[in-house]
Amino acid sequence: MSTDETVATAAAFGSDESAALHIRQDIPHSARMYDYFLGGKDNFAVDREAAERVLTVFPTMRTAVHANRTFMRRATRALARRGLRQWLDIGTGIPTSPNLHEVAQAVDPRARVVYADNDPVVLAHSRALMTSTPQGRTAYVHGDVRDPAAILATPQVQQTLDLARPLVVSMVALLHFVPELDDARAIVDHLLAPLPAGSALVLSHATAELDPAGASQVEKIYNQAGTSLRLRPKAEFATLFDGLDLLGPGIVPAHRWHDEGTGTPADDALPATVTDAQVSFYAAVAVKP
Repeated sequence: MSTDETVATAAAFGSDESAALHIRQDIPHSARMYDYFLGGKDNFAVDREAAERVLTVFPTMRTAVHANRTFMRRATRALARRGLRQWLDIGTGIPTSPNLHEVAQAVDPRARVVYADNDPVVLAHSRALMTSTPQGRTAYVHGDVRDPAAILATPQVQQTLDLARPLVVSMVALLHFVPELDDARAIVDHLLAPLPAGSALVLSHATAELDPAGASQVEKIYNQAGTSLRLRPKAEFATLFDGLDLLGPGIVPAHRWHDEGTGTPADDALPATVTDAQVSFYAAVAVKP
């Protein structure tokens, strides 16, 4: 996708969004690298070059990002089956079907979803995120997870979601881009504080515990490219769920998470030969008591 095409697409959203659209092609962006790992085409040469460096030291990165996508779908489907009907998905990434709203609305067409991301390329493709069933609604916020108060205060959130009713906050493969653990905890706390009991938190997070040599090299490449990446052990990841009730199977590598509550087989399963080290992401779902 050329810059001209991206700017032309974003211009359709109005002056505010167009003003926010400034695409840097001289530095890689994590969302576009993720798109490349997933086999997408919405990335630039600088993103592909950085991604290929990652694949040199961690050859199963494509497996890892697919594990995250399938975890998102399984978690969304599981929570929809439990009666949740609202989602705030932060760190959405470039649209890859099925998107979260497609999974949720397949369970209940009335489901409502607000997506948030700070990458201008995601903004340029946000119309794909704002399709919906006639009964449901979707919206998109060009916002940064480091300012959760601003995201919650947007008209898109306020008019699409009812914060007085249970809501799912989903941040898949995102909080490892927040360097300080205390800041990551504060983001989670700020997002969950106004929500009622029965709301849920869906997180996945990169770790070096499962493949210390390869994952540590990935961390180094991202940081050298200008994207802060902080891999965390399971014990630190677990603190992001303090005060919440973890759903079974608890904190596990992303490809091993499945919905124990309904007793249904795991959907979107990766091949049985995939190992924890090849994924190197922890994942969990928890509910606010």
